[in-house]
Amino acid sequence: MSRITKKPIQIPQNVEITAEADNLTTVKGPLGELQLAVPLFLKLDQEKKGYVSVLYREQTGSLYALWGTYHRLLTNAILGVTKKFEKKLEINGVGYKAALKGRDLELWLGFSHTVIYKIPEGIEVQVEKNILTISGIDKQKVGQTAAEVRRFKRPDPYKKKGIKYIDEIVKQKVGKKVKSSSG
Repeated sequence: MSRITKKPIQIPQNVEITAEADNLTTVKGPLGELQLAVPLFLKLDQEKKGYVSVLYREQTGSLYALWGTYHRLLTNAILGVTKKFEKKLEINGVGYKAALKGRDLELWLGFSHTVIYKIPEGIEVQVEKNILTISGIDKQKVGQTAAEVRRFKRPDPYKKKGIKYIDEIVKQKVGKKVKSSSG
């Protein structure tokens, strides 16, 4: 069992955490504001200056597993409002490219039509040649947006064409071998 939840989370000086009455926690920082829904069986403790602890109210086995999850969500919210999260995608293939038009991302991926993706609120996308940089303060939204864009054209294992994460390794498969007829 992980004991990560026993350690309090350090709060940077430029971040403010407030617990509201309707089980919402607001994390404000220099880059923005995030809200987290606090489960009823957990509470936040800010007795120690500059630290916040996630405390468990009741000892129920099935809910106990969510304690660490919420601890990590709160840590990610604190990190997000101080520095942005980002994912980079690489577009590979002849004629494959991307362009921004306002809040829309246009993708040319070898289909008979252009794929248009509406960028969600709170997410920024930059296009440099064949690299897409997706950034924002909400780690979950950044990851979800990157996954949705990648889903339009996953990397092909035979020709390595498609959209892949910049650090993703695509193993190339060997194609079929043609039998030669002798005689």
